[in-house]
Amino acid sequence: MNEAYFPIIAGELKIKPSQVRAVAGLLEEGSTIPFIARYRKEATGSLDEVAITAVRDRLKELELLDVRREAILKSMTEQGVLTEELEQAVKSAQTMAELEDIYLPYRPKRRTRAVIAREKGLQPLADLIFSQEQGIDPVKEACSFVDPGKGVETPEDALAGARDIIAERVSEDADVRAFMRALFEKEAVLTSEVYTGAEEEASTYRDYFHWQEPASKAPSHRILAIFRGNREAFLKLSIRPGEDRALSLIERHVCKKNSPCTEQVRLACTDGYKRLLGPSMENEIKGVLKDRADDEAIRVFAKNLRELLMAPPLGRRRVLAIDPGFRTGCKVVCLDAQGMLLHHDVIFPAFSGGRAEEAAKAVKSMVGQYGIEAVAVGNGTAGRETEAFVAGLGLQIPVIMVNESGASVYSASEAARREFPDKDVTVRGAVSIGRRLMDPLAELVKIDPKAIGVGQYQHDVDQGKLKRKLDDVVESCVNAVGVEVNTASVELLTYVSGLGPALAGNIVSCRNENGPFKSRDELRKVPRLGSRAFEQAAGFLRIRDGVCPLDASAVHPERYGLVERMAADVGASLADLMRDRDLRKRIDLKRYIDDSVGMPTLQDIMAELDKPGRDPRETFEVFSFAEGVNGIEDVREGMELPGIVTNVTNFGAFVDIGVHQDGLVHISQLADRFVKDPSDVVKVNQKVRVKVLDVDVKRRRISLTLRTKGHGKAKTDR
Repeated sequence: MNEAYFPIIAGELKIKPSQVRAVAGLLEEGSTIPFIARYRKEATGSLDEVAITAVRDRLKELELLDVRREAILKSMTEQGVLTEELEQAVKSAQTMAELEDIYLPYRPKRRTRAVIAREKGLQPLADLIFSQEQGIDPVKEACSFVDPGKGVETPEDALAGARDIIAERVSEDADVRAFMRALFEKEAVLTSEVYTGAEEEASTYRDYFHWQEPASKAPSHRILAIFRGNREAFLKLSIRPGEDRALSLIERHVCKKNSPCTEQVRLACTDGYKRLLGPSMENEIKGVLKDRADDEAIRVFAKNLRELLMAPPLGRRRVLAIDPGFRTGCKVVCLDAQGMLLHHDVIFPAFSGGRAEEAAKAVKSMVGQYGIEAVAVGNGTAGRETEAFVAGLGLQIPVIMVNESGASVYSASEAARREFPDKDVTVRGAVSIGRRLMDPLAELVKIDPKAIGVGQYQHDVDQGKLKRKLDDVVESCVNAVGVEVNTASVELLTYVSGLGPALAGNIVSCRNENGPFKSRDELRKVPRLGSRAFEQAAGFLRIRDGVCPLDASAVHPERYGLVERMAADVGASLADLMRDRDLRKRIDLKRYIDDSVGMPTLQDIMAELDKPGRDPRETFEVFSFAEGVNGIEDVREGMELPGIVTNVTNFGAFVDIGVHQDGLVHISQLADRFVKDPSDVVKVNQKVRVKVLDVDVKRRRISLTLRTKGHGKAKTDR
């Protein structure tokens, strides 16, 4: 752990170096971000998960920078070119780009034109010309370097070789690269053109056939779309500032005098920019834009995923779930309050080629026989028809549409095969739909987040970075809600702080062999679950109706003695203290502050005693789409319809209005004011009421608005 990192990170994040040191130390010990944020507030100064994650990521970046720094120093030492000045420059470099610029002239190269010119003995001529001294005639000097045996047939050959050396020298100059990098970042223009003859095949990218905008202002979704079109060989891509502007800056830096040699240097600069420096800077700016677009797309995806995972659960209710279908009928499953499969069947309502009376009789029978309290209907093909069919049965229980994105991925997964080895994918899919209604978080953790459908260009971004971010989000959500250890799946337990797949599997195996855990302390008997893992996980695992009432709360076992002392101080039992608010009001928290426990932890404990094991998710509310609007053909301009936000992007939000085709609320139509970030106005799973601006049945596009006045045609900038 390099302590030199601490003031750097502290300055960037505007926190104290001591906070960075504390986070670094805890991470090095193996603590997870949720554990540090929840149970080590005194150590970190109450940093939240966002700040702790930023510290972790920046520490990693600086470590990678130092690894590269050491590799460069080693390489330069082996080459015998490392001077005190170069060593100091390498050690003081603050960014990877700065570091690579210093190393560039010394990096082992393929045989470039400059290398070949040096082999011909033209380095002295290049140095003489680059000095730009008055009175030097470059043509005359070049005559002495003519050597047919080395391939230098004429003075012009010698001058051309010297210019190649100068071009490479200028292109590798760290100062030149620094100000050219700044120019590209500030003034480069992103331009895309369709390749001739590809117009029809590239119709998806029609908006970018003749596109131009400042690269610094290009939004992430547009960058990723154009880059994909370029990668698929549909779009030609250029990201450069004006050439005259770039050349004038280079010449101002390099061409110091006005002499015959200066003209040769000027020619070398022009060639070097077009052949070497320009393409190099363009590749760099592409990388910068790609990183920026990736970060933004990942941020949007992560925010959407968090909203979806934290969607209100219906809770422990007996659910009848239906995976709709036309030709193959509707797959029906009945689940108990813990999500266990009780029964499955297939029904064929009238729209599915069957007889509605038989289907109705079967549904009513299952509802009565299994004490069903709610019906979950998948929102895929035939979803609205199935919802209408069930709603018309007069069951007197809620009928709720459930987003089934990714259910097919789960049904064919190893997790589904492990849970239901003797059931086919249709039954597994229906079970997943029902469980999503009961507890979205517990079910969605079984699916790769990329399959859930709330991302933006998720297949185009850095996959490693995306996975790390999404794993962070899932881990954060799971630990924020807490996990009932006696009912949780292996997949859900995997995301609990300190566990992982192996320990999660051991917990489930131990539970299956020995029965439910009666206390958190019994978890210590789980194979390979050592003291460190127990410390990290225990506070996030819940045991309801266990031996100790605190086991159902987020109070960490390391603080049980403290809470028992509080109870004794007011003359009450632990259960009484948790039950009686008046008893808790008599506690003076200041009396319990010591070297290891501060006010933040004490306040957390009291909040937890007030509502033990409270679920931070909002209360579930039943939602219904508009009756009679089942397909895009039913949608008319001017209609006002209820909907659910399914995805939020940089250019707007997609809303499910129950017609198998999400409508787009463009960013300009999200509010009666300027909106910079759509996520400031709407979030995934939010219930909204939209107005239809336009319907294009042929292209299957619906334009919607959330504005209450001044409706105009919504843009469809994708």
